[in-house]
Amino acid sequence: MTVTERRGEVDRRIREACARCGRSPEEIGIIAVTKYVSAAAALEALRCGLPNLGENRWQDAEAKWRAIAEQTEAWPEPERPIWHFIGSLQTNKVKEVVGRFACIHSLDRLSLAQAIDRKAGQLGIKVPCFIQVNVSGEHSKHGLAPEELIDFARTVAPLPNVEIAGLMTMAPYEAEPEETRPVFRGLRLLRDELNQRAVLPSEAKGLSMGMSNDFEIAVEEGATWLRLGTILVGKEEAAQ
Repeated sequence: MTVTERRGEVDRRIREACARCGRSPEEIGIIAVTKYVSAAAALEALRCGLPNLGENRWQDAEAKWRAIAEQTEAWPEPERPIWHFIGSLQTNKVKEVVGRFACIHSLDRLSLAQAIDRKAGQLGIKVPCFIQVNVSGEHSKHGLAPEELIDFARTVAPLPNVEIAGLMTMAPYEAEPEETRPVFRGLRLLRDELNQRAVLPSEAKGLSMGMSNDFEIAVEEGATWLRLGTILVGKEEAAQ
């Protein structure tokens, strides 16, 4: 299948999930996760009207980022890529990521928030960040424990160049996607509690949750950003 065909199928499933829970598909953004595909495949996603691209590691993404930047430099602004950093971010890579990636979905410690704030201040920008919460409690997953969220948000709230856009989580891979529902519902409830307590300068509306295996459940539970890789752009043996 082409990216266009895959996108059509994904859009259909999102519409059906929205119909089941009374939401509008316009409330939901799609991040095409390109970590397993080449720059050519990422460009195909851009040409299909998927401007939001997601990568996990700067070391792996750098060549692709530079190739796509060169090829899209003359494109109209609305068609150019908007990069999302969706993997665990090492503090020493902040200088490479901030300014190149429009949004960071994996804020999970104060030292990282401070590093992002410093680099963003140098560039004169404000960086939207999602606080990553390990709702499932899996040892293999990054993120804050749910009970740490409020205090952490209160600590990072004063940083002038970091904007908390919402919360992010990763659900366990389940053969039956319905089993992921408690994780996504848990993140939504944490987001609502965070806003009710008003510890941030502005409301954190975003929920970055849902991947290829479980995105329909995430939509039903309030996702505003889906991170879709294989189901949308496929997977190549060797991405260049």
